[in-house]
Amino acid sequence: MMKLYGSSMSPYVRKVLAYAAEKGLPLELEMAGMGRGGPEFEAASPFRKMPAFSDGDFRICDSTAIITYLEAKYPEPSLIPAEPRSRARTIWFEEFADTILMGCGAKMFFNRFVAPKVLGREGDLAVADAAERDELPPILDYLEKTIPDSGYLVDDRLTLADISVASPVANLDHIGVAIDKSRWPRTAAYVEAILARPSFAVWLTKERAFVQAA
Repeated sequence: MMKLYGSSMSPYVRKVLAYAAEKGLPLELEMAGMGRGGPEFEAASPFRKMPAFSDGDFRICDSTAIITYLEAKYPEPSLIPAEPRSRARTIWFEEFADTILMGCGAKMFFNRFVAPKVLGREGDLAVADAAERDELPPILDYLEKTIPDSGYLVDDRLTLADISVASPVANLDHIGVAIDKSRWPRTAAYVEAILARPSFAVWLTKERAFVQAA
């Protein structure tokens, strides 16, 4: 059994879980990170960052590295296109999600949820507020003008691009940051549709219960 180490509350972990589900790959999640995880987690992730992954005696960490391995080993159904331009665009959207979107979202999610609810200390709400006010709107403006009529970012079908972009937005929903449907209607509908897929929905149901309990 292939194992993923981390928590689905992490957009990076959630991305791998949704990707594996869309591929029909069995993937067992073991809780790790934030001070948790045993020797197997540390062997796969020497700096204790999640997600980490093991497949028999093969171990690797980082969501992009994990997905690269899985896509090469299990090429069908393809979620990273082979055509050069489509592949490049898919990788761009993953990088956009992993750095630009996550860089903004993490400031809000960490300071409004992780710090006070998980770590038991006060978050920097000024940093969170500035990210929501100044950083998030240009990101949503970009998506609003970029999302095709098909509702998929690349090749008019689900790819890693959609999984990568939708995953961090789920964390914004957990802290009550909604996409204004009057300003960004295409983006709001796009994210809602991707996150409603069973590959995401099963994890989001559990996460919402956790957030409410916290």
